[in-house]
Amino acid sequence: MKKLLLPLLLSAALLPAVAQAQQKKDSYRFVVVPKVVHPWFDAVNEGAKKAAQMIQTQTGAKVVIDYQAPQKADVVEQNQILERAIATKPDGIIVDLLDGKGNRAVLQEALKRKIPVGVFDSVPPEGMNLTSIGADFCEQANIAAERLAKLLGGKGEVAIMKGVPTAPNHAIRAECHEKTFAKYPGIKVVAHGIDNDDIETAQKQAAAIMQANPNLKGWVACDAAGPIGVGQAIKEAGKAGKVILVGLDDLPEMVQLVKDGVADSSSASRPDMQGYWSVIALWQNTLGMKTPKYIDTGTVVITKDNLTTYK
Repeated sequence: MKKLLLPLLLSAALLPAVAQAQQKKDSYRFVVVPKVVHPWFDAVNEGAKKAAQMIQTQTGAKVVIDYQAPQKADVVEQNQILERAIATKPDGIIVDLLDGKGNRAVLQEALKRKIPVGVFDSVPPEGMNLTSIGADFCEQANIAAERLAKLLGGKGEVAIMKGVPTAPNHAIRAECHEKTFAKYPGIKVVAHGIDNDDIETAQKQAAAIMQANPNLKGWVACDAAGPIGVGQAIKEAGKAGKVILVGLDDLPEMVQLVKDGVADSSSASRPDMQGYWSVIALWQNTLGMKTPKYIDTGTVVITKDNLTTYK
């Protein structure tokens, strides 16, 4: 939370000056490109729209959020969307990268054309000085893995659902899960799934992994879709309470799994806040103002005890 306060306070303090400068332009269009069509990103879009409304209220300028989601988690399709967006000369682009190396060239093209660019729920490609908005991915993973390890008494077989392996945030979480489990000699990571941020894929892989590993005691995940599929597989196998799931994020299905006792808890980021502060950062950037290198929107642990209050 401390990491979050500074950029938020700075943004609040800058609003009067930004609003004054804003009078020079009466409309803006910001393009938001997520990884894939997905309910988690719908919340990002809603947050972006709230920021647009705030800017309109403060300045009178019309702000349009142009939300363009790939149909599947594919870097080629995402780059095509970005290329088309660049051709329309928007006032800014915010993107959740599917592959830092694979996305680099198109991001450089946007910057070359003087289009402000930022990343959310991700980290910039190495060497690119872009504002990043999101949770501390390693901290989020550590919270989940530590909780699972302690619930298991420091011993047992566990599995990790990896999401999209090339996605920077998913890769960071996977690495940090592994490092946390390595601190517990009695914990053994016996399997990994790759669900490409798809619930059905996660469910099928989780079912197969549990069948192949009958002594499996717990799960963590690296994406929002993964733990929902894992939870569904646990429920269908009749293993609720026998296989412990510590999930990720707060999609309604994930929250329901916690409520039903299929999942113990979830280490959740805040997609609406990521969308909101992404647009605010882009807006400031279009006005020639410096933005923080990193805006931490925080992580919250969802349990049965705080289901109605965590937000």
